[in-house]
Amino acid sequence: MKIDLHTHGKLSKKSAFSEEYFREMVTEALANGLQALALTEHFNTSNFFGMYETLDRMYPYNGHYYEADGLRIFPGMEVDIAETGHILLIGLKEDILEARCALEGNTLENSFIPFRQLLDLADAHGLWKIGAHPFRTSTPLHHLDPQLLTRLDAFDFNAKDIYMQGEQPYRALIEPFAARLGIPVIAGSDSHQCLQYGSVVNRLEQDCSTVAELKTAIQQGRYTIEVSPCLTTKVKGSVMMKKLLKQMAGEAPSRDEAAAESFFDNASFQHETV
Repeated sequence: MKIDLHTHGKLSKKSAFSEEYFREMVTEALANGLQALALTEHFNTSNFFGMYETLDRMYPYNGHYYEADGLRIFPGMEVDIAETGHILLIGLKEDILEARCALEGNTLENSFIPFRQLLDLADAHGLWKIGAHPFRTSTPLHHLDPQLLTRLDAFDFNAKDIYMQGEQPYRALIEPFAARLGIPVIAGSDSHQCLQYGSVVNRLEQDCSTVAELKTAIQQGRYTIEVSPCLTTKVKGSVMMKKLLKQMAGEAPSRDEAAAESFFDNASFQHETV
């Protein structure tokens, strides 16, 4: 079973959730050999709850995941913390929505929830906790209290960071860091645009139908991470397409996007270590 554990359903936080756009995302995810993904949209995206209301109209939900034309979509969200950094939470839809309700007063940059409180909230709702891109320059996690970091269930080996830092240099950062804390590393494409699907995936040794099964398989090491030989093309193409679509919509690039665009502008297209 191939699963991507860090994906987005919208082009950007400001954009509306589009049924047509998301169906294209599903089609491309399947075309890239995925059987499942975790939908970890930003918790402070425009109309977060409306996104799930629309998904309820689009696809059947069986109590654990949406059945989207043969693709399993596990509910989740990506949450900013006060200390700087992003945490992916994955679980049952009702638990994700309840946790998001509890975060209603924490959606602005000057009011993000402290890391410890988010961990407590996630544990209270039985959510899977993944540290997103822990060595990204703009939103790192490696600076946080190790005792709190050990409460995470995994760290995110992120496609964009693999490209920008190189696979082997990035492995040299994240793998020893995770090993010292006794935490596994999982793959996430961080796709906002469908071209990025398949850049990195988790190949599980078993078929999983619940988040609990997914978490157990990862904890027991019954999976491998696959990095696509086309990662450069996928990530760069996705960033360029996202930039164009946002320009057409009159949106400015985010801080991370601006950094990525600058990197792509100054780097050789042949830069690749995978």
